[in-house]
Amino acid sequence: MPPRPWSGRQIWHDLAFLHWPVPVTVLRHLVPEPLVVQEYQSSAWVGVIPFWMSGVTLRGVPALPGLSTFPELNVRTYVTLQDRPGVWFFSLDAANWLAVRAARLLYHLPYMDARMRVSRTGDRIHYRSERPTGERFEADYQPIGPIELARPGTLQHWLTERYCLYARSGSGRLYRAEVHHEPWPLQPARVYIARSDLLQVHGISVDGPPPQVLFARRLEVAIWTPDRLPRR
Repeated sequence: MPPRPWSGRQIWHDLAFLHWPVPVTVLRHLVPEPLVVQEYQSSAWVGVIPFWMSGVTLRGVPALPGLSTFPELNVRTYVTLQDRPGVWFFSLDAANWLAVRAARLLYHLPYMDARMRVSRTGDRIHYRSERPTGERFEADYQPIGPIELARPGTLQHWLTERYCLYARSGSGRLYRAEVHHEPWPLQPARVYIARSDLLQVHGISVDGPPPQVLFARRLEVAIWTPDRLPRR
């Protein structure tokens, strides 16, 4: 964690961690050097992570009604640099025009506008997202077991317990932003995916439903402004 104060706070809700193994060669050309695409038991992994967030605010600025609560949908893989494992985002869809543009500017992240709807029936989450260009994600998911903290060394821990993200600016410079939160309160889950176009947009093909499905109800998160990494 960097010595300077955090710059933003968020609360993440009703997350589904949907993951597929893929050959690292499929992802290598999508992730810039010198980042290393990480593997777990000889496979890289891609994740589609639907959730919604609340309490989104910058340090010293109160959360604004109508702007601080909205859905987000991430497509990501896992990388490392200088012994710092983190997350690389292929895309991040959000139903908040201002947040999309602020994150592009401040964090150099590939945010996309989308029309999104999230609702709940009991424990089941109904999630719908569509970009203006037509790409869609539609799924229902729900937890099916008790909360557990992932044990170090397991796939569940490797996929979720990551405390920084990497991004690339339009000029090609790499950045790293620190993220802090308590360990994930994970639950086993099941998912029914009616439609998911967001991996194919990046040329990533997967077979069948995700073999790794996890759920987390709620987590508070602090985020730091990104640091520009030295050229190598």
